[in-house]
Amino acid sequence: MKVLRSQSRYGSHAFDILNIVVLGLVSLLTVLPFIHIVVASFTLPEILAKSDFVLFPSRLSLEGYAYVFSTNVVIRSLVVSTFITIVGTYFSVIMAVLMAYPLAHKGLTGRKLLMLMVIFTIMFNGGLVPTYIIVQKLHLLNTYMSLILPGAISVFSLVIFKSYFQELPAELEESAKLDGYNDLMILFKIILPSSKPLLATFTVMFGVTYWNTWFNAVIYLNDPKMWPVQLVLRQVMSSSSQIGDMVESASLIQPKTIQMCVITIATFPILCAYPFLQKYFSQGMLLGSVKG
Repeated sequence: MKVLRSQSRYGSHAFDILNIVVLGLVSLLTVLPFIHIVVASFTLPEILAKSDFVLFPSRLSLEGYAYVFSTNVVIRSLVVSTFITIVGTYFSVIMAVLMAYPLAHKGLTGRKLLMLMVIFTIMFNGGLVPTYIIVQKLHLLNTYMSLILPGAISVFSLVIFKSYFQELPAELEESAKLDGYNDLMILFKIILPSSKPLLATFTVMFGVTYWNTWFNAVIYLNDPKMWPVQLVLRQVMSSSSQIGDMVESASLIQPKTIQMCVITIATFPILCAYPFLQKYFSQGMLLGSVKG
C-alpha cells in the first residue's frame, strides 16, 4: 500500500510539473508577440529594419514615438476613440439595464413577446445594407453616433442582465416598496449596487468592443479627421506610406517602426484599464448564466 501511495504521489507531482511546463510555454508564446511589439517600438529604426524579430536590442530609441506624436493624426484618433469608448460603453450598459430590468419581472405585460423579438434578432438580422440605409435615413452618416447607436444593445448582454436580475431575492424589492421606493429608485439604489461584478464585466467587454471599432468607421465615416485609432492603425499597417500629415516625412522613419509604435499606442490604454476591473471581471463572467 505504501508503495502504491508513493507511486501515486510521484505520478501526481509529475503531472503537476508537466502542466506547469506546458502552460508556461503556452503563456510564453502568448506574451512574446506583445513583448516583441513593445520592444521593437523602442528599437533604433536602422536595427529594426535589419531584423524580423527583436527582443533584446543593442540600442533603444524614441525616434518612432517622437515622430508619431509630432503629428496630430494619432493624438486626434486617440481622443476620438476615448470619446466613443466612454459614451458608447455608458450608453450600452444603461440600455441593457433599462431593458433587462423590466423583462426580469414575470408580471410584465407582453414579456414573452418582447423576449421573442429580442431572441429573433440572434438568428435573423437585416445585414449591412439595410443597416446602412437606416443610418443614412436618420442622418447619422459621418457622425460619431453612427458608431454607437447601431450596436448599442447587445442581445447577449441583455439576456445575461435579465437572468441575473431574476436571480436576485424578491424580498429586496418588496422591502424597498414598503419603504416608499418606486421602480427607478429600487433599480438605481438597490439593484445596481448589488450588481457591481456584472456591471464591471460588461463595462470591460463593451469598452474593448468600442475601443476596437474600425469596420463601422470605414462604412459610416467619410472624414479621415474623425477616424478612431484602430482605423488609423489599419491604414498604417496596410500601407508603406503614412496617412494624412504623416506623408510629408514618411521617408525619415522606417514604416515598420511607425507600425510598432502605433500598435503599442492603440493597445496600451485598454491594457491599463483592465487590471483595475479584473477582480470584478473574474467574478462576473458566470453571473446570470444559470437561468434563462
